[in-house]
Amino acid sequence: MKIGICGAGIAGPCLAHFLLRSGHEVTLIEHAPSFRSGGYVIDFWGVGYDVAERMGLVEPILAAGYRVKEVRLLKADGSVGGGFSTDVFGRMIGDRFTSLPRGDLAAIIYGTVKDRVETLFGDTVTALDDDGAGVSAHLASGAIRRFDLMVGADGLHSTVRRLVWGDIAAERPLGYHVAAFEAVGYPHRDENVYVTHAEPGLSLSRFAMRDDRTLFLMIFSAAHMPEAEPRDDAERRALLHKVFGTVGWEAAEFLAALDAADDVYFDRVSQIEMPEWSRGRTVLVGDAAACASLLAGEGTGLAMTEAYVLAGELQRAGGDVSAALAAYEARLRPFLAEKQKSARAFAASFTPETAFGVWLRRVATRLLVIPPIADYFVGESVRDDFTLPAYDL
Repeated sequence: MKIGICGAGIAGPCLAHFLLRSGHEVTLIEHAPSFRSGGYVIDFWGVGYDVAERMGLVEPILAAGYRVKEVRLLKADGSVGGGFSTDVFGRMIGDRFTSLPRGDLAAIIYGTVKDRVETLFGDTVTALDDDGAGVSAHLASGAIRRFDLMVGADGLHSTVRRLVWGDIAAERPLGYHVAAFEAVGYPHRDENVYVTHAEPGLSLSRFAMRDDRTLFLMIFSAAHMPEAEPRDDAERRALLHKVFGTVGWEAAEFLAALDAADDVYFDRVSQIEMPEWSRGRTVLVGDAAACASLLAGEGTGLAMTEAYVLAGELQRAGGDVSAALAAYEARLRPFLAEKQKSARAFAASFTPETAFGVWLRRVATRLLVIPPIADYFVGESVRDDFTLPAYDL
């Protein structure tokens, strides 16, 4: 089939990888003018790791990744207030775990297809006409492309989802905003340690990377957001200065690094809940279908799993597109719903809203060295209750 995929992040290129194995012709449509890098550091394990194995990508992913040894919670004066060794995760999931910038993972996946698919950078879908036999995609460039199947892999704010489902209230905000950016030459480095400081409704984190780079993560709760969200990059940076301007620890140095950063990722922390993942010959995958949010901890791995299962069900169903799309959703919806539920339960401890909550989180992290306590608080979130199907891909 001719298959159009809107979005060249994680899910789109991963889906293209497996579709090519089945002999399909794939076109990627990406609104960014070139391949996008950047984003925050992600933890990579579980079913996503299994998919990476089937793609033959574990070796380059591990080479690009970092073996985080510790999560360290600091007080405003820089002293240690809490934290835990990542051994607690290793005991549950073994060595099948790494941490790496989201953009690096995306680049590795895209590298497997970039010379074998057509990629339309700087373009996007403006209208979709489904006549039952296929979909005509009208592009911002003025072109019209005909596909047997159209895939929305265009993230939390999916254009494809809006065009096909209209203004359905699919987004479920979890009450936080996040910003991420990189800087070179930041003076404070703690190798292989994820360092974080929290104040009520606010969180600052940094992670030292190779080549003297540091990745920064700034999170704040809805209580600190003005009524109108920032409309552009300048307003986002100004908002971050306003929100974090009086915070302790290294906040002033974070903001100086923010001012020097070329690219800043900024977004709401939300989930997507859809009544169905497909309609006619259009289907959603990844965050566009069932974003679990960064609170789930493995969103990229879940997106890769969705891509693999969608490609596998299309291959298994032969030419019966409707059957394939139904099987794809039936296999994954219960699993993704549980991941979303776990992420919502974690939200309250993610960036505590009170001074007592900040203190309690510091104390609780120290108790994770006790296996039964670690199993209770962490175990369910890192174990994937899903067996990856075996497809002839």
